[in-house]
Amino acid sequence: MAILPRAALPILLVLAGCGDEPAREEASPVVARRDTAARSDWLGADDRTDPALWLAARAAGHPVPGADATVAALRAALALARPHFVEDERMIANRTAQVARMVTGVPDPETLVSGLTAVAAPTGRRQLYGALCQQYVNLRTAGAEHRTALDRLRESYGAQDGPDPGERSTAGAEDARLENSRPEDPRPEDPRSPSPR
Repeated sequence: MAILPRAALPILLVLAGCGDEPAREEASPVVARRDTAARSDWLGADDRTDPALWLAARAAGHPVPGADATVAALRAALALARPHFVEDERMIANRTAQVARMVTGVPDPETLVSGLTAVAAPTGRRQLYGALCQQYVNLRTAGAEHRTALDRLRESYGAQDGPDPGERSTAGAEDARLENSRPEDPRPEDPRSPSPR
């Protein structure tokens, strides 16, 4: 029996660890990176955590199962919100969590997302969820209750109801043309005044 040089021993140990194991199946998508997802302050751009699951866990203060009714309600609210806002569901979830940290007595995330969506939807335009959240926080900080804040936001955003800005500029040009076609002085001419030539 030949004795191997000491330098070859580590190489043999590494090679002995290699086996003929079958290839592992590709990992399924990450639903939650860790049990502490509920305590995470922000969903990063590369975070694949389900925004509804993350928000539900944050609201509960502990991890919740993906099949939980709260998670399903949040998924539905985020899906309804998405077409009305510039931000994606991840950022809508982040801003919603941010509001919850800033305002005491904020409603559950599903109620907040649905309420702010109800403000934005009638405008017929995609709004900035972050800007709407900031206005909501300002109103709540000033003493408005949840419903009052939403009512004030509806009034404010309701003023946006109407033609797109491009259409307004055309209408404005038409108004200017009408204004220019009107006589400057509608009073009848005085025959004694000299006529301009």
